[in-house]
Amino acid sequence: MKLLSVNLGRPKAVPYTDHPEGVTGIDKQPADGTVRVAAPGSKGVGASGLAGDTVCDIRHHGGADQAVYAMAREDMDDWERELDRPLPNGSFGENLTTTDVDVSGALIGERWRIGPDLVLEVTSGRIPCRTFQGHLGEKRWVRRFTEKGAPGAYLRVVEPGGIRAGDAVEIVHRPAHEVTVALQFRAVTRERELLPRLLAAGEALHPEALAAARKYVETYGA
Repeated sequence: MKLLSVNLGRPKAVPYTDHPEGVTGIDKQPADGTVRVAAPGSKGVGASGLAGDTVCDIRHHGGADQAVYAMAREDMDDWERELDRPLPNGSFGENLTTTDVDVSGALIGERWRIGPDLVLEVTSGRIPCRTFQGHLGEKRWVRRFTEKGAPGAYLRVVEPGGIRAGDAVEIVHRPAHEVTVALQFRAVTRERELLPRLLAAGEALHPEALAAARKYVETYGA
């Protein structure tokens, strides 16, 4: 299991974002050398966990529970074949492009060590948005990405550290439940009846998904 690239974005003016200033940092490019990763602060205040990376719309992106976004190269290769176009590392706005890591099959609360020091914890899947669709320029992209059900994973920073392309990715903790990123994604998008199952992941779950699961159970029961 390995990190293929660490990808950083700079602010870019585009016509397809809801950001008040019309800018986005979704167009991420592989970085040279070591990149420092640390907890960025709470959502709405903190942005990206990666030094040198830009998250423009902190209303919806970034923050402690979405500090890092990882995508499996294998899933991007599947999309390359389906879309019949190249998708270089960083194309999905991911910070980490991995290989031999089942990112969407990771358990909520699973912890990864990358490089000598960094430890990350899986919190949720990535919800596609209008900016993502505009960036790729694919019709019905939000629906297609959702239907595929391989969203990649958001992670929080447990222990800060520096990482670079080529670093090993090691799973150092797997919790005793069966709530995967893919299951969480299905529950919060197309299959709301799955929400009660997310409660098994407890506080490791992204707070917004945890709140949605609790509200569903209060309203409809388990």
